[in-house]
Amino acid sequence: MLEELKKLVCEANRDLPKYGLVTFTWGNVSALDRECGYFVIKPSGVEYDKLTPEDMVVVDLNNKKVEGRYNPSSDTATHAELYKAFPEIGGIVHTHSTYATSWAQAGRSIPCYGTTHADYIYGEVPCVRCLFAEEIAEAYEENTGHLIVNEFKRLCKDPVSVPAVLCQNHGPFTWGKDAKDAVHNAVVLEEVARMAYLAECINHHIQPAPQELQDKHYYRKHGANAYYGQGEQ
Repeated sequence: MLEELKKLVCEANRDLPKYGLVTFTWGNVSALDRECGYFVIKPSGVEYDKLTPEDMVVVDLNNKKVEGRYNPSSDTATHAELYKAFPEIGGIVHTHSTYATSWAQAGRSIPCYGTTHADYIYGEVPCVRCLFAEEIAEAYEENTGHLIVNEFKRLCKDPVSVPAVLCQNHGPFTWGKDAKDAVHNAVVLEEVARMAYLAECINHHIQPAPQELQDKHYYRKHGANAYYGQGEQ
C-alpha cells in the first residue's frame, strides 16, 4: 500500500541528518495521500541510516495504524491534526534542529529581519504557547496539533505563506505541498533562525525589515505575479 509514497517519505526522513537537522532519532517526516486519506510516517525511534521504505508506517487521520510492522512516530497525532486543518499541505516535518529549537525554548517568534526570511516565509515565524498541564496529560501530541491550528486561526496566518511554527519549550514543525517541500522548508527555517540569532547578537536594537521589502521579496517568488526563476518551461 502506498509504495511510492513510502519511498519518498523514507528518502525525506534520511535527508534530515544529511542537512544537519536532527541528532540521533530526534525528528520525523510524513506525507499524506489525500485521495485515500492515509499518510505515511517514520517509525518511532528507528535510526535514519537503517530506514527502508518497508519500515514506513501507514496511518489514517484518526491515528489508527493501517499498515506497518513498527509503531508510528510519537508525533503522529500532531501530524494528523495539521493535515485535517490545513488542506493545502501534503508533507510535514518535525525536528529539534538547534537554532529553531533555541527560539522555541526561549518562547520567541522569529522576526523577519531580512530578505532570506522574506523569500520563503511571509512575516514572523510564530511561536505558540506551551501546553497547559491538563493538555499535556490528556492527549499531548493531539493537543499540540490543536494548539498550532488554533493559533494560526487566531493570528490569521496562512499555512501556505507561513509554512513553519515553533512550539514553546519543544521545537519546530514545518510543512509543504509534499515531503520534499516540507524538508526544504525545515532547512530554510533552521537557517533563518540561525541568521536571526546572529543578527540580534551583532545588533541588540535590530528591527524587522521594512514591510515593503518583505512584500517585494515574498511576492516576487510567490503568487500570481511572481517572476523569480524560469517559470513553466
